[in-house]
Amino acid sequence: MKLRIFTEPQQGATYDDLLTVAQAAERLGFDAFFRSDHYMRIGPGDPGVGSTDAWITLAGLARETSRIRLGTLVTPATFRLPGPLAISIAQVDQMSGGRVELGFGTGWFDTEHAAYGIPFPPQNERFGRFEEQLEILTGLWTAEKSFSFEGSYYRVADSPALPKPVQRPRPPIIIGGFGAKRTPRLAATYADEYNLPFHTLDDTEKAFARVRAACETTGRSLTYSVAQTTVVGADRAEVERRVAAIGENPDTLPVGGLCGTPAEIVEKIGKFAELGAERVYLQIMDLSDLEHLELIAAEVLPHV
Repeated sequence: MKLRIFTEPQQGATYDDLLTVAQAAERLGFDAFFRSDHYMRIGPGDPGVGSTDAWITLAGLARETSRIRLGTLVTPATFRLPGPLAISIAQVDQMSGGRVELGFGTGWFDTEHAAYGIPFPPQNERFGRFEEQLEILTGLWTAEKSFSFEGSYYRVADSPALPKPVQRPRPPIIIGGFGAKRTPRLAATYADEYNLPFHTLDDTEKAFARVRAACETTGRSLTYSVAQTTVVGADRAEVERRVAAIGENPDTLPVGGLCGTPAEIVEKIGKFAELGAERVYLQIMDLSDLEHLELIAAEVLPHV
């Protein structure tokens, strides 16, 4: 089981905040540092310093880390055109020496689109654009010569399909969500990893089964992973203090997240492993609490 640190900087974090956490995650032995791709705070509360651009952030981190893998959960297809996105990711992959992964989705947070002038089409169109972008991204990265594409939403004409990423044939693609039909089909067709964020063990079992069934049709096999809001404390008092610091409910968080002492966290991660999960993205909300990461690294990481 690989543990990955997953941050939500739209809640208010600078690049320097993220750099500190990413370098700590690398030093402590975590497998990857991921961040969300949002432009404004989700939910009520003080926006603080605001958010940062995901791929500009990852470009900086690519030069200031050396081992840890870097990625998004998830970049919305609504934010960028497929050609420029392919170039950005390929460049960051070069800058990191081949350590980039793309979590990719349709986009869902309509408020941030309105706030920053980003078109937000209806759901069916978002899925259509998402699938075409997947085909264009993978096509540009893997084409041996030029690449062309003609779809309902995008047209690519004789692209030189450059620059190329370091990772061949391309950087890993992660697709997630609890959708029952389109998500499993798209994951089984285009993704290297399927991720289910913020669901219970029962929901995880059902979602993994749907994707495995879709993979039987495409003949592909995927890595399976989960993302969980994570609060770990050496004792009950420390757990409660950390839960309160991020404004979560101490009664419900243990059900839909990883919340408890190190032994309790190891036990629940083991249950996800029994379902086939090979990676857990630990959503860390308090980026100032580096002692939290140190505790997880010392008391959880060696046992999973």
